[in-house]
Amino acid sequence: MLMSLFQFTSRRLASQAYCGLKASSSKKHKFCLEMARRSSNMADFREVFAKAKHIVIITGAGVSAESGVPTFRGAGGFWRKWQAQELATPEAFARNPSRVWEFYHYRREVMLSKHPNPAHVAIAECEKRLSKQGRSVVVITQNIDELHRKAGTKHLLEIHGSLFKTRCTNCGNVAANYKSPICPALAGKGAPDPEAEDAVIPVEELPQCEEDGCNGLLRPHVVWFGETLDPDILTEVEKELDICDLCLVVGTSSVVYPAAMFAPQVSARGVPVAEFNMEATPATDRFRFHFSGPCGTTLPPALARHETEIIS
Repeated sequence: MLMSLFQFTSRRLASQAYCGLKASSSKKHKFCLEMARRSSNMADFREVFAKAKHIVIITGAGVSAESGVPTFRGAGGFWRKWQAQELATPEAFARNPSRVWEFYHYRREVMLSKHPNPAHVAIAECEKRLSKQGRSVVVITQNIDELHRKAGTKHLLEIHGSLFKTRCTNCGNVAANYKSPICPALAGKGAPDPEAEDAVIPVEELPQCEEDGCNGLLRPHVVWFGETLDPDILTEVEKELDICDLCLVVGTSSVVYPAAMFAPQVSARGVPVAEFNMEATPATDRFRFHFSGPCGTTLPPALARHETEIIS
């Protein structure tokens, strides 16, 4: 049922509105907002939440933005003079692995100083609490920053990979890596200033595979533009989407495929979907609930213990 969606690659974007309207039209955008306002009743959402047994929470960059994580998207979303889509590709890595590793080294170092915000914590605490009641919460995230993991989330599907995992380009081994810096040659490198010059680090001094006898060049274990998502992870995603009886979409623009179709597909089978975002998205009018505002403000009361919950 859902597998046809997974033929999309992570590079494919959709700018059209699901309501059949152009996102650039202010009048039509207002229509989508009005559709959302009619379903922004927290008390009604809380009643649905109290009955849900299998909850899926889909998260995007918006949930981490409140932790001060740079998104490298939109106006000002540059590292030096490049945007992420110019660096996060297999072609860019093949042309200049030193520059790409500088970019990811910078991002890794930034993330080591960041902490989960109230939205991450609310999700993790909800999962822990509901698990004691025989109810499940799974987080499907597009983020690669591991803030959900830091917050304590256990059932986590990172569909775009992680900044803190590497994959060998020679043997394919995937490993967690929290070294700072990830290799000596990158120490002090990766400054985002537009005037900063490339370090031009020799390939043999970039991160190397530590498997016996390999020494292959490592790359970040993230899904780059033009690459397909891990089919094993997508199989798990499909299973969770098929059994969930409540879906939350948190801090995502709903334009990056295939993740943009996850919640609409759930909604299409009659399952309540609640969107928590700063503004309406192309998918807003497909969902039963929409709550505008910072996720760190709107999500904690939504996921707090309901009065009907029995705590053992």
